[in-house]
Amino acid sequence: MAAGAAKKKLPARKRAAVKPRAPQGTKHGAKWNLRRASGIQILEAPALARFDWLVHGFSTRPGGSSELKALRDGRDTTERVLNVGFTDWDKRERVLDNRDKFFRGIGAAKMRVAALRQIHSDMVHIVTASNHSRAGAVAGSESAPQADALITRESGALLVVQTADCVPILLADTKRHAVAAIHSGWRGTVRRIAEKTLGRMQMEFGTEPKDVIAAIGPGIGQSCYEVGTEVAAEFQAQFPNAREWFDGPFDRLADSDSDPNWLPWLTMKPPGHAPPPPRVQLDLIAANRAILAAAGIPATNISVSGYCTACRSDLFFSYRKERETGRMIAAIGIR
Repeated sequence: MAAGAAKKKLPARKRAAVKPRAPQGTKHGAKWNLRRASGIQILEAPALARFDWLVHGFSTRPGGSSELKALRDGRDTTERVLNVGFTDWDKRERVLDNRDKFFRGIGAAKMRVAALRQIHSDMVHIVTASNHSRAGAVAGSESAPQADALITRESGALLVVQTADCVPILLADTKRHAVAAIHSGWRGTVRRIAEKTLGRMQMEFGTEPKDVIAAIGPGIGQSCYEVGTEVAAEFQAQFPNAREWFDGPFDRLADSDSDPNWLPWLTMKPPGHAPPPPRVQLDLIAANRAILAAAGIPATNISVSGYCTACRSDLFFSYRKERETGRMIAAIGIR
């Protein structure tokens, strides 16, 4: 460029795009966008990014103000990470700084944040102009409602849920301009929290499922998520097609009468030497995608990030893989 020539200002969405390894298993729609903003990396769903009235994003691990010990290539190291959850190992002021960076990065610095005390339930909380404040939500106060999903039609409200393996789901009603943020672990999934959130949107806002865009963010993948008899049995009891979401001896586990350890003395083995209980691998992403489709959202309107939090612990936090780790935010709001 010649000296003195004016520099062309690029649109916000074209800033320093990050080129990660391609997400695995992405279905329905374009590949999700991982971009840089405010010195951090933010994951976006293309299906939501095309609506000007929406703001949304999924936080990632790199960058930020927090310092977390991690094992990389067999060596102990300390990483600077974007932890947005109040954990025992982190300092409160660093978490607040990380949250501010994320909110600025998605263009929501001036929005009022609504958060929850998540309890692995099927409870849905409606956000209105009068029932929350930014200060209380960001500080994680005890006054925050206990639930695992948020819905609203209020402009200026940003709905957030935290995850570190559980599945974050964002919904947007493109006709009624209503949004939802959902935290769905295995307990929330077996209780159909995504379907119940959509149902609450129908009741409160007149939402029609055919008008809804759903984005299922990074969560633990099937190959990394082993579960036992309790989980298999609960899914079997609730879903006729549950075995489609499991890899391994699902029928054996779902039938409690076949548990090999129910009477250890009949195995003729000394205490502590009974055969290990069988395990299966659960696909939470596929289960939630199927639940949303069964609730009426067109399959073409449901997109998944394709990222496994445990496989990509360089990019996301994974509680199951690390135990001592941070938290991520999935956020959606109406400008």
